[in-house]
Amino acid sequence: MSAYDELMAFNRVTAALGSVAGRTGWDQETVMPPGSSDLRAEEMAALEEVLHARKTDPRIGEWLAAAQPADEVAKASLRHIRRIYDRSVKVPSGLATAIAKHTSKGQGIWAKARAADDFASFAPTLTEMIRLKREEAAALADGGDLYDALLEDYEPGTTGAELQTLFDAMRPRLVALREKILGADAPVGLDHEFDEAGQLALSTTLAKTFGYDLNIGRIDKAVHPFSSGSGTDVRITTRTSLRDPFNCFYSTIHEVGHATYEQNIDRAYELTPLGQGVSMGVHESQSRIYENQLGRSRAFTSWLYGQMRDQFGDFGVADAETFYRIVNRVSSGFIRTEADEVHYNLHIMLRFDLERQLIAGDLEVADLEDAWNTRFEQDFGVAVDKPSNGVLQDVHWSFGLFGYFPTYSLGNVYAGNLHHALRAAVPDLDAQLATGDTSAATGWLKENLQQFGGLREPRETIAKACGFEPTEAPLLDYLDAKFADLYSL
Repeated sequence: MSAYDELMAFNRVTAALGSVAGRTGWDQETVMPPGSSDLRAEEMAALEEVLHARKTDPRIGEWLAAAQPADEVAKASLRHIRRIYDRSVKVPSGLATAIAKHTSKGQGIWAKARAADDFASFAPTLTEMIRLKREEAAALADGGDLYDALLEDYEPGTTGAELQTLFDAMRPRLVALREKILGADAPVGLDHEFDEAGQLALSTTLAKTFGYDLNIGRIDKAVHPFSSGSGTDVRITTRTSLRDPFNCFYSTIHEVGHATYEQNIDRAYELTPLGQGVSMGVHESQSRIYENQLGRSRAFTSWLYGQMRDQFGDFGVADAETFYRIVNRVSSGFIRTEADEVHYNLHIMLRFDLERQLIAGDLEVADLEDAWNTRFEQDFGVAVDKPSNGVLQDVHWSFGLFGYFPTYSLGNVYAGNLHHALRAAVPDLDAQLATGDTSAATGWLKENLQQFGGLREPRETIAKACGFEPTEAPLLDYLDAKFADLYSL
């Protein structure tokens, strides 16, 4: 075997073990008995110890030095392996294991604190998490910016300063649009109860409608919806709310965007460095375009309206146009995952600023809840009423996912570019969506983006799919046009 072949064979086993660790995490958030958290933390730490040892094996450096890539696929595979190796060798094994153990415990502690609306009970866990992540960032940064070092795990090649510039360009137009909308008459919301069984049945229909293959996937319930896995085992979760079925339906569509990206990657890449989505920003572009530009469009909601009447009967909404306006109702709500398209990125900017301060040491956990509440009232004009509607609403920090949040907004920007290109490529898209047929849209995304997995760098992935370099303008233009129409601005 050549050095390249030996390296790829070694990496395949590492990737398979990583899949096992991911499935263990899925189990923890869906069906694990509540009293098993301490044991699971030990298991996750043991898996991380094995994975870290493999990722830092000295033979990898030797193979990388000797490997001769024969084509584009080999070059991309070596690029990914080199990046992971270079980062992994900087982090001591004990630290990597401690982080894995603490994140496993942290999720359960967060869930209990959120249910009890008790931030104080989660604060010590978060304090320790931030200490560990600062230590990891310092090891990775080589004297550079700590937050940038963590961001590299989610959006390689992007810095906090670049994201700040992007957000500074987006904020004025988002705030101006929001102010115009909040000064106009808003549609009333739903006033009906929707049984859980009906919601889950329709969410399964929606998953299939957007191309999710349940032969290699499944849908379960979780406190915080997520997608897990790649290749031929990709699982999603959703959640239900008696009086808010959109929470279930659009969480499902969102996670299906993630899941079909993974399912549609070229099968030849499975258990290779190219067999997963290339970055979280690109991943979020798929979930957000599925959820928003497609799922919340006037055409698709006209079909969804009929599906809801079939499932729930008369639920107090007179017609499809009224339903479309309710689906896209703009309000200054507390919850990011339920936010409308106008407010969503403002939620992300708040989290981005706070977590950068936490990692830099400019903000401590003892002051975090007050900082969150103050910033939220400034940005949204509403006082946070309880921690589950504020600092405790998201699971990410309990898992140590610092640097993840900004990829949601980056994904929105990428989705705006993709939607612009998709509309040009499929001029009769609305006619198809109105019948519940998403195949032209999802097929275009598979053909132009999803199948390539990690073959290209993140921005190149979007640019190749769209035919132009990504920019925030298409997203902002789309939002201005959509909501000017909806609210007669």
